[in-house]
Amino acid sequence: MSCKSCGSDSAGKFPAEIAIHFPGLKGLDKPHVWLFPTLVICRNCGYTELVIPEHELRLLKGDMAGQSAASFG
Repeated sequence: MSCKSCGSDSAGKFPAEIAIHFPGLKGLDKPHVWLFPTLVICRNCGYTELVIPEHELRLLKGDMAGQSAASFG
């Protein structure tokens, strides 16, 4: 599999478990959004791809409504 970043043939698929936390103090009271994606990871440069399923993406959109990108930093 070819890497989209560096072009090497070192990319491979890996199963993963990811807990997405919401930012800020308000995020402490919200449950994590769990994902169990297959990651495509380049073993040469570290570039990683994943797709967030529609259901989990809706959870993230709903809880982040009204927040700007500036509130994440």
